[in-house]
Amino acid sequence: MSVRQSLLAILDQGPCYGYQLRHEFDRRTGSTWPLNVGQIYNTLERLERDGLVQRGEADDHGHVYWHITAAGSAEAARWLAAPVLRAPATREELAVKLAVAATLPGVDAATILRSQRDASQQRLDELRRTPSPGLAAGSPEDLAWSLVLDSLICAAEAELRWLDQAEARLAQHPHPEMALELTTERPKRGRPAKATPLAVGGEDTVAVPA
Repeated sequence: MSVRQSLLAILDQGPCYGYQLRHEFDRRTGSTWPLNVGQIYNTLERLERDGLVQRGEADDHGHVYWHITAAGSAEAARWLAAPVLRAPATREELAVKLAVAATLPGVDAATILRSQRDASQQRLDELRRTPSPGLAAGSPEDLAWSLVLDSLICAAEAELRWLDQAEARLAQHPHPEMALELTTERPKRGRPAKATPLAVGGEDTVAVPA
């Protein structure tokens, strides 16, 4: 989630002070990812350092308004226009956990998977039962809340589908035959074999041998 660009997009609508920015962010995202004021001001200071916003004078109530610069407006426009390119497979904890478990002697990966499915199903059920925050039907705030909730539900459903697929794969390979003992082979020095990366994720990039 890009707090930085979100705040710029909001400031492009007009100057705001810190608490106002937090309120605007919450109402435009269904209050799903609430920010604290400290996060807001830390981000504003970095944006100011980068020349994307300017700090204004305090008003009679002590509110310091922040103004977007031309560079900030351009950055907000670029963010809104560009598709989000995710970095999948960045050491996703659940996938790594099951992959490692499936290769450990004496570990029942199928039991781990079933436990995870129960937890994931519970999460999905909770999302589907999420009560409306009492927003006016058809209002912009209601639309924003619905969009975010739909995204969370779809992600939870996708995780359950992946768990079903993982269970089918495990069933095809008897666990004892898949267990890997610690190798006694000394790792070779030098650069590893060329691999095809699954994602671009810095230190967390996962790759497969070519």
